[in-house]
Amino acid sequence: MPTAAPVPGRTLLSPGDHTLIMIDHQSQMAFATKSIDPILLRNNAALVAAAAAGFKVSTILTTVAEKTFSGPIFDEIKVAFPKVEVTDRTSMNSWEDKNITDRVNKIGKGRIVLAGLWTSVCIVGPALSAIDQGFEIYVIADACGDVSDEAHERAMERMVQAGARPMTALQYLLELQRDWARGETYELTTGIARRLGGGYGLGIIYAKTMLGEHASEAGAKV
Repeated sequence: MPTAAPVPGRTLLSPGDHTLIMIDHQSQMAFATKSIDPILLRNNAALVAAAAAGFKVSTILTTVAEKTFSGPIFDEIKVAFPKVEVTDRTSMNSWEDKNITDRVNKIGKGRIVLAGLWTSVCIVGPALSAIDQGFEIYVIADACGDVSDEAHERAMERMVQAGARPMTALQYLLELQRDWARGETYELTTGIARRLGGGYGLGIIYAKTMLGEHASEAGAKV
């Protein structure tokens, strides 16, 4: 019989064990996205970016044909990473751009978290390519989108069948925190959730307003 121990599972993410790549969150790509409401897409992309920036996750930002066709990366992402260079590409599969893979190699982490537009092209491409090369891949499904529900869902299925692990934007934030007793990032996490966490964020606002300093998921003031 296995023995239970109070340690996290191996496949859970931590801030220092992965690289986040945010791909083609651009206006032209968003115009044709139908699998998710654009307001929710922007909110979730902002949540992911704020979480990664706050927890100091190694992050790569990339666009396709920014100045000639697709437009700039979402403002919400640039606000979170004002000093991070955005790598522009011509390739639909960012993994085929040497500038991207060179940065992945320089960072030197074997886990990659992906989010972007469109799921069936610009996320499937690097996901399958990286898996072939031995990387562990996670995909933040609700910070991605496609031209139809069918396109997004089939793309997610294809990546999962190849070994990718799906997750959501809020899940990403909470997995980085993982213990409310971690006081050094408690206010960061709840602050992001208040602004971008939808109904959960409203719950935090309510609890903090009604209970003041006594409102804490850690069971005590942190």
